[in-house]
Amino acid sequence: MAVDKELLERDLYGLLGIGEKASEKEVKTAFRQKALTCHPDKNPDNPRAAEIFHQLSQALAVLTDAAARAAYDRVRRAKKEAAARTQKLDEKRKKVKLDLEAREREAQSQENEEEEIRITRSLEEEIIRLREEGSRQLEEQQRLVREQIRREREQQSRGKQERNGAECKITPKLKLRWKCRKEDETGGGYSKDVLLQILQKYGDVLNLLISSRKSGSAVVEFATVKAAEMAVKNEVGLLNNPLKISWLEGQPQSRPSTVLPDSSSQPRSSQLGAQCMREAAVSETPLLPGG
Repeated sequence: MAVDKELLERDLYGLLGIGEKASEKEVKTAFRQKALTCHPDKNPDNPRAAEIFHQLSQALAVLTDAAARAAYDRVRRAKKEAAARTQKLDEKRKKVKLDLEAREREAQSQENEEEEIRITRSLEEEIIRLREEGSRQLEEQQRLVREQIRREREQQSRGKQERNGAECKITPKLKLRWKCRKEDETGGGYSKDVLLQILQKYGDVLNLLISSRKSGSAVVEFATVKAAEMAVKNEVGLLNNPLKISWLEGQPQSRPSTVLPDSSSQPRSSQLGAQCMREAAVSETPLLPGG
């Protein structure tokens, strides 16, 4: 199998944007980051996307295989050392050096020629082996890239549904007010037990908190929106001290017809909902949706 000669000249570390000391894990991470930006599936209008992705795949295959990477590093090191030696020569000596190198190449010993051929052939053989055997690591990294692209698309398609459904997670809470003097030990006729007896006829009550700072104020959390709606619409409280009931949180956009609550569909009260009720009962400030 013919070896891509351009691969021997290409800076595989630079292609992935990593250093020569990068670990195998860092190589794979860099490949996924680069591949996600140029994968053909995400760049259908870029004619070079497939070519760039192929180059990244070659770099991953070589740099995650110990033998192939060692052979590539030897070739790379030899080229860098030669470039460093050339750079040290001043302009005055460059012409002399080029002439000298031309003569040295003609007289170069057979041993040096064989060594250069050997290290180059070693890299070629490793690349051929990777191509013939198939790189499981390359296939796994490509699969991870495709999987991440698929998850991104699914997440985008679910985004709107998740935002629309966020409101359904909020349990309904109502604000209760009645006339009560601070020195009134009876609480204006409304104790916790009295309030529960009044409100539970509409459905399950998850939490009931009477304000300790402001007399004649409480917050109730119902298990269902329907129960809360019925309480707002129908409840007047004690005849000698009426209740004023208003929405605090979880009021629906459009109210369905009032029917008896279905206990089988009542959600559980979350710790967050209970905390919101405590804060509302103490501060008298309406809660924002979401706690």
